Amino acid sequence: MNQVSLMGTISKLTKLVTVLFLLLLLFVMLFPFLIVIINSIKTPAEYAANGPMALPHEIYFGSIIAFWQRVSFHEKLWNSLVISLSVAVFAVLISMLNAFALGIGKVKGRYFFLIFFIIANTLPHESLVYPLYYLTKGIGLYDTKTAVIIIFTAIQAAFGTFLLTNVFHSFPTSLVEAALVDGASKPKILFSIVAPISAPSLSVLFTFFFIWTWNEFFLPLILLISNSNQTVPIAISLTQGQHNMDVTTASASALLGMLPCLIFFIFFQRTLSRGITAGSIK
Repeated sequence: MNQVSLMGTISKLTKLVTVLFLLLLLFVMLFPFLIVIINSIKTPAEYAANGPMALPHEIYFGSIIAFWQRVSFHEKLWNSLVISLSVAVFAVLISMLNAFALGIGKVKGRYFFLIFFIIANTLPHESLVYPLYYLTKGIGLYDTKTAVIIIFTAIQAAFGTFLLTNVFHSFPTSLVEAALVDGASKPKILFSIVAPISAPSLSVLFTFFFIWTWNEFFLPLILLISNSNQTVPIAISLTQGQHNMDVTTASASALLGMLPCLIFFIFFQRTLSRGITAGSIK
């Protein structure tokens, strides 16, 4: 076997091992989802008799329907959608405005502001509970979706500002200078030149902000006490008690809770991949 044939064989073996490894990784990643789906369509009696790993003998939607009706899931779904979508839109917009000033406008004390945003983003939510509780009580926004939207917009925008500032800092200054020479205003430069060119980075932030906010549990649990204002993660927690837990209902709640987020991710995964690839090339 000559050297060319040997190199070709090694290349094929490398590709085969890589594909097998990726398939194994895919199975490991999807296995928890498979267990949730299997147990959400079993009857409680079948789960008790055969355990969590056995396949169901028949498809049973009773647990899913029972959970949906028990927590008024359509209401929780709408609350999570409104909060997550609002936070994603407002946080991206504020991050873009801040980053334009810090990254392209070269505001004095830029590094001080960036350090401030990093510190704000690393604060644990537990340390924010008391201040946010009394603040929302004081201004009459406690137990409202508006309060949660404002709080998470500020939290997500801190991270977004830090990330976008680094992106905008390397933005071609010749484009901005040419626009200024042509008489373009700063808002026009931001929304007509900088934002379209930075669309991949903005879309990545939008996707992450939506998913992160959707999965938030602790602060919404403290700030949204009314049943009509609660979100999907809080509704899922209602299936678990201190001394007992209905596994099939819990699986049904987990399935219903992750499906919207999964659909959103699949819908935006091409945009997400394009944004990450653009960032790596840059």
